[in-house]
Amino acid sequence: MTQSAAAPDDDAVIRHVLQEHARLAVPVDALADSDDLYERGMTSLASVTVMLALENAFDIEFADHLLRKSTFASVRAMRAAVNEMRSAGVL
Repeated sequence: MTQSAAAPDDDAVIRHVLQEHARLAVPVDALADSDDLYERGMTSLASVTVMLALENAFDIEFADHLLRKSTFASVRAMRAAVNEMRSAGVL
C-alpha cells in the first residue's frame, strides 16, 4: 500500500462517521466518493461534528491548513486529509 492509498476500512469508517454525524438528506450508501456533502444536506455545524468524530476515529488531529470547508466536502476529500495526516506522521 502506498502512502496515498486508503486503508481498506478507511472509507467504511468515514461513511460510518457521516452516517452518525453529518445529518445528510440522503443515505450514506447512496453517496459517491466525490458527491458534495453540503449539497446533500450537511451543515457547517454538522461538518465540525464530523471533523471531531474523524479525529477521534483515526486518532489524528487535522492540521490548521486543513480546517476549511473543502476538506469535509466529500468522502474523497476526507480520505485525502486523513492520508495527509498519516503521511506527515500526525497520528
